[in-house]
Amino acid sequence: MNQAKTAVVIGAGFGGLALAIRLQAGGTQTTLLEKRDKPGGRAYVYEDQGFVFDAGPTVITDPSCIEELFALAGKRIEDYVEMLPVSPFYRLCWEDGRHFDYANDQDALDRQIHDFHPADVAGYQRFLAYSKAVFEEGYIKLGTVPFLSFRDMIAAGPQLAKLQAWRSVYGMVSRFVQDEHLRQAFSFHSLLVGGNPFATSSIYTLIHALERRWGVWFPRGGTGALVKGLVRLFQDIGGRIELNAAVAQIETRAERASGVRLADGRFFAADAVASNADVVHTYAALLNQHPRGESEAASLRKKRFSNSLFVIYFGLDHHHSQLQHHTVCFGPRYRGLIDDIFKGPALAEDFSLYLHAPCVTDPSLAPPGCGSHYVLAPVPHLGNADIDWEVEGPLYRDRIFAYLEERYMPGLRSQLVTSRIFTPFDFRDQLNAHVGSAFSLEPVLTQSAWFRPHNRDSALANLYLVGAGTHPGAGVPGVIGSAKATAGLMLGEPA
Repeated sequence: MNQAKTAVVIGAGFGGLALAIRLQAGGTQTTLLEKRDKPGGRAYVYEDQGFVFDAGPTVITDPSCIEELFALAGKRIEDYVEMLPVSPFYRLCWEDGRHFDYANDQDALDRQIHDFHPADVAGYQRFLAYSKAVFEEGYIKLGTVPFLSFRDMIAAGPQLAKLQAWRSVYGMVSRFVQDEHLRQAFSFHSLLVGGNPFATSSIYTLIHALERRWGVWFPRGGTGALVKGLVRLFQDIGGRIELNAAVAQIETRAERASGVRLADGRFFAADAVASNADVVHTYAALLNQHPRGESEAASLRKKRFSNSLFVIYFGLDHHHSQLQHHTVCFGPRYRGLIDDIFKGPALAEDFSLYLHAPCVTDPSLAPPGCGSHYVLAPVPHLGNADIDWEVEGPLYRDRIFAYLEERYMPGLRSQLVTSRIFTPFDFRDQLNAHVGSAFSLEPVLTQSAWFRPHNRDSALANLYLVGAGTHPGAGVPGVIGSAKATAGLMLGEPA
C-alpha cells in the first residue's frame, strides 16, 4: 500500500500522541485533534492552589518504548523530560498489618517472600522464569504486530498454548506460589490494565517481567510533564495539534474516510484517519452516518468491557513521610471483591485501593511541606451496576477518606486543602468511554489480539484505530505499542 501524505489523528492520549509522532517522523503530515483544553486523554492534569494532580496513568514501566519515539524523530528524551526511578515499585499492604515492598532487588524480595512462606522463594523464581518467557513471546514478539487476519492468530497459537494462555493470571501465579498474600502480590497487576486476575489470560503475567526488566519510572513534574514533552516533540518535527477540537463526524466517500468534521463545523481533509477515541464512540457516534459504524458498534456493545474507577484527587497541608510513591491497599476480600467489581450489580461495601503519593519522588507537585495525592478504587462499569454517582460519589469519597485516615494517613481530613472526584459518569461523559469503562474492552483471551478491534478497519481501508481498544490493549506500554502497530500499517510497512 502507498503511504498517506496527510493524516488526522483523533484524540491526544498517549496512543494518539505516539501515533502522531510516528506518522510525522515517517513523512506523513499529521494533525492531532483533541476535544479537551489540554492534551493527554486519561493522562490529563488538574492544578489547584499550587497542587498538581495527574489524572490518570502514573506507573511508567517501559521507558524504552517512549525513548524510541524521540529517537525516531532524531531527538533525545533527556532534552524533553527527566525520568526518575521509583523504588520500591509498590508497597502492598493488607488489613492484618503485613506489607510487602515490591522492588527490583532479588535479595530483598527473597527475604520478604521467606518471611511470608519459605517454600515460596523457589516458587517465585519459577514464576519469574515463566513471566519472562511470556514477556518475550507476548510483548517483544507480538506486542506491536497488528493481528489483521485470523491466520495471524493461528500462527501465534502453538506458542500461546505452550504458555498455557487459557489459564488465568491468578491461576498461573497459584501454580508457583502458595501464600495467599503473595498470590495477591503477584496477580494484581492485571487490574492495572482493566483485567480481572481470575479471568484475564496468564499472558498478562508478562507485566511482572516488564517491571523487573526496566523498572518503574515517574517523570519529573508528573505524567503531565511527559505528555508536554511528547507534544513539544510532535510540534518540533512539524506536527500540528488543535485543542478544544471536538470531532463530530468521520466523513466518508466511496468506502474511504475523507476527513473529519468538528462540532464547530470545521473540516479537516486527510488521506488517512486514525481514532484514539473510545472504540464504541468511534463507530457509534463518529461513523453513525455509515453502515459500518452501525454494524461495528452493535457488535462491540455485545463484548465484555473492563471495570470503571472511582478516583479522588486531594491535596493536604501535611507531608506523609510514611507513604511510598505507589501503595496498594488490599481490602478484607480479594476474589469476592473482584467478582463484585467485574460483575456488579451494586457497589461493594468494602474496597481495595491504589494510593498515589508522587511527592515522595517529586516534592515540586505540591506547595512546600504539603502533599498531592490521588486514591482510586476499582468499581463496576455502568452496564454492570446502575449506580447514581451524583449521589453515591460524595458518600463513597467520605468512606474512603475515613478508611485512609484510620489505617494509612492519620489526620487526613483535618489536613485537607482541596479535593475533587472523578466517577464512572465522568469516564462516560468527559472521555466518551462506553459504559464508563476505564480501560475499554476487558482483556480476556477471547478479546485479545485478533479478537480485539483491529488496528486497521476491515471495511474502510484508510480508517485506523489506536489506543486501549485495539491490539495490544490498555496501559501506557500497551497504547504506545498499539501506535507502533498502527503506524506500521499507515506508513505502508509490511505487517
